[in-house]
Amino acid sequence: MKISLSIGVLVGFNLVITFLIQWYILIIIGPGGQTDALFASLTLPQFVLTVISQSLMHVLVPLLTGLGEDEFWQDAWSFLFIIVILFSLLALVLFVLAPVWIPLLVPGFSADGKALTVRLTRIQLITMVLTAVSTVLLGVYHARQRFIWAEFTPLLGSLVGLGLLWWGLPRYGIITASWAMVIRVGIQVALLLTGVSHFQMPNFRSPRLIEGWRKIRPLLLGTAYYKTDPIIDRFLLSMTTRGNLSLLYLGQQIYSIPLMIINSAIAAPMVPQLAKLAKSDEWVQFRHVYRLRLLLIMGLSMIGFVLWLTIGQMLLKRVVGYGEVTADNVQRLWWLMILLIGFPVGGALGQILASSFYAKGNTTSPTQIGIVGFTIGAILKIVGFLFLGLTGIVIATTLYYFFNALVEFVFLEREVGRAISTGSSVRILELPDGV
Repeated sequence: MKISLSIGVLVGFNLVITFLIQWYILIIIGPGGQTDALFASLTLPQFVLTVISQSLMHVLVPLLTGLGEDEFWQDAWSFLFIIVILFSLLALVLFVLAPVWIPLLVPGFSADGKALTVRLTRIQLITMVLTAVSTVLLGVYHARQRFIWAEFTPLLGSLVGLGLLWWGLPRYGIITASWAMVIRVGIQVALLLTGVSHFQMPNFRSPRLIEGWRKIRPLLLGTAYYKTDPIIDRFLLSMTTRGNLSLLYLGQQIYSIPLMIINSAIAAPMVPQLAKLAKSDEWVQFRHVYRLRLLLIMGLSMIGFVLWLTIGQMLLKRVVGYGEVTADNVQRLWWLMILLIGFPVGGALGQILASSFYAKGNTTSPTQIGIVGFTIGAILKIVGFLFLGLTGIVIATTLYYFFNALVEFVFLEREVGRAISTGSSVRILELPDGV
């Protein structure tokens, strides 16, 4: 619990700084064409990272957990080399073809808006490569259960990025915001590398590398489909009133604060623990651990939603109601966030459930569930957009996240229940330290 609280505090501070970055951009520039272009420029790089690097994180931590020193560092460096090469080549291709694919992503933008999005996206491709590297490094730290330094490094990077933004945004405009994001991640990578020692020559025939590729394939194939969710959002929102994309992105960023805290403080530390329980066939204890996490999240979510209904609009006025952000912008953002409640609650429950699947070595079930859920959600978003515009997109998003979490829970309960009934250990153990 002490480790989880420490991680939560660090992640919380980091996300507050990240929010301040978004906040400062909006009050100086205002929700409009430039901020829409900035947030649209993040879409494809973030999509690629979600598909590849986050999938790798879920596979990497269980694979590296429990290895001997030499095997651990050889596999870690092997994964790192592969990711650097892969993402560098991918960034080069996307950089060259940016004028072709970006107009397809945001068809509703003006010619100037599309040109600005191309320019900003090319800068964000650097961030994409650096973030992919940091993901592997974070996986190494998590497998060694070194969570504190792993969460402290992005905080330092965010502070430097905020300072750069404060100095450069009024002078050089929206381009500064894009470079500030590059600097943030670059500093995080540099700091994480200081704790990566024991250099070993990569072994691309390592059994763990082969096993990792076998497990990550269903994730790549599935998430390449159902993680196109932000791309659909940007495509539809580019055809609505200017500034809608920025407001929805800001609402998602605010909700990302509790989501990231839950992932870093509750879900991530749970994975090595569940991986060990799965390897020793302690399935009753395995179920006990993830159920406690789910109950904790549901309780916190209910309290948070009630508070948001009662004082949320007042808080938004105090926090974002400055500069170029109007009172109408604040009210619209508050309503959007109420309707978007499935994003933080369903997303948080989904993180616990998906992490539990990955910890037991099952990457197929959450991927298949995600594919079905995304297909239903995409249809709902298109229908909602045609009838209700932005509001329809937000309602469909909430339904999509709740549906995914419910189906994941049913399937996980069935799998673990089957493991218990087929002769695995059925004794209840005391919860390990840190739960």
